[in-house]
Amino acid sequence: MKQLISVFLTAILFASCHKKTDINNNTACLNTNRADFEKILVFPNDHLLNKDISQSIVDPNSSSIIGAIGATSLHPDFGSGTWQGAPIGIPFSVVCGSQSKVPITYRSNSYDGNYGNESEPGPFPIPLNAAIEGNGIGDSHVISVDIENKLLYELYNATQVGSGWEASSGAVFDLKTNTYRTEGWTSADAAGLPILPCLLRYDEVNSGKIDHAIRFTLSKPKVYKGYVYPALHKVNGTGSLGSSLPMGARLRLKSNFDITGYSIANQVILKAMKTYGIILADIGSDMFISGAPDSRWDDIDLQNLKKIKATDFEVVALGTIK
Repeated sequence: MKQLISVFLTAILFASCHKKTDINNNTACLNTNRADFEKILVFPNDHLLNKDISQSIVDPNSSSIIGAIGATSLHPDFGSGTWQGAPIGIPFSVVCGSQSKVPITYRSNSYDGNYGNESEPGPFPIPLNAAIEGNGIGDSHVISVDIENKLLYELYNATQVGSGWEASSGAVFDLKTNTYRTEGWTSADAAGLPILPCLLRYDEVNSGKIDHAIRFTLSKPKVYKGYVYPALHKVNGTGSLGSSLPMGARLRLKSNFDITGYSIANQVILKAMKTYGIILADIGSDMFISGAPDSRWDDIDLQNLKKIKATDFEVVALGTIK
């Protein structure tokens, strides 16, 4: 009986292993999926994106800032369905260390400029068939994460052309370290932040715990032209100091907000908003929180998050604004 159990466990081990030897006797990593990303440590625990801000003091301008945002509803900008023919949310690809690297060309186009001087040069291990946010309409983010080397590659305003990719900007993040990119540089996001580590992802929510800040957006009039760490880049927001938010600012769901009437999945999200907050990462629609598309999201249930207003949040102390 013990021998049968041993054989069974061995079979499970090999069935779950993503390593395989090819015809040239090289070891390759195959059959990756999005759930594999949740098995790796995404930045050290003391990285600022992973900081527990539940006990952080409230910014002295919190009331005026929240008042300027208004009673805007929280909006889940992700789901299982489609919007204008494209999956809802920011998709990402999971690859292995053996993924072929392809050239990246930085350029401007009718949507935005060329920020190649603030971008890491290619090549990047991004599959040529990687999903593009919005199917190429809008910000057109493309994200690929090498789970063996723990390196994250992100493109903004991207188009697949020939044997590689064209984009307005691109960034590489080493998920093993607390090393930040050059201060003053954009990334694939306006704040200079990584996108994927701040997305709501189905497998993470399903695990019962989110341990990072959640990406959100505001319109230009509600954004101040500045940034606070861990953001590294400012945008041309038109808001005033003391009544608007700089890039990298965090809002925290108030500790006394009652989450008991929400589904288990939504409670996981709301607990994270109390513990890690939502972090301003880009210009966009007010109070839109970002996630990855997934056919398993319950879109009807996600709509219940719209019951939550900006007035249910408070601004965590901003500190020095750059």
